[in-house]
Amino acid sequence: MSGLPAHPALVAALRARLAAPLPGPDAQMAMAPLGRRTRASLSVEGKDCRQAAVLVLLYPSGGATSFALTVRQPSLRDHSGQVSLPGGSLDGAETAEEAALREGWEEVGVPADRPDVLGRLTPLYIPPSNFCVQPVVAALDAGFTFTPHEAEVAALLDVPLAALLDPDLRRVTTWEYRGVPTEIPLFALSGHEVWGATAMILAELAAVLEAL
Repeated sequence: MSGLPAHPALVAALRARLAAPLPGPDAQMAMAPLGRRTRASLSVEGKDCRQAAVLVLLYPSGGATSFALTVRQPSLRDHSGQVSLPGGSLDGAETAEEAALREGWEEVGVPADRPDVLGRLTPLYIPPSNFCVQPVVAALDAGFTFTPHEAEVAALLDVPLAALLDPDLRRVTTWEYRGVPTEIPLFALSGHEVWGATAMILAELAAVLEAL
């Protein structure tokens, strides 16, 4: 799982790459559950949906770059118990960047003025919760401490960014959905199965990394 630049060079390269045209649905669909593999099903265009943002937070770890995932508390209303990126609904007139950074503070204790926002990935529609989610990519320098909010976060996962480029960590399982066996692509990351919208967002990030 090597081949990515050192953290400062990676941050600079990602900032430039995120300002260019993105891989979009073609990359997202690689990790979409069977039945959602169409551009129209993933697009936020024309959807009467709740607006949300998630934070893809990159940081130096062990001489490489990692990103943060959270295991959501089983008591939460939306996506309980799932592995997710920090995120939530936009409040009032918030931008996606403001909401993502606020959620980073509320969920994992990173002050909103600390991360350096690098850009956005392609927004994604999530039918089960009727969210239109805007992923925001940001980076931290060394010398920080996460403080997960226990009411929302059951566990904080430190995931090597290079893991997204390891084909052995992309798998497919079959779950029963409404009585029908359904193929679910997933990432096997830090001992957890990462699927659904989070996996689709990370699939596009992986495509961006491959293009650096």
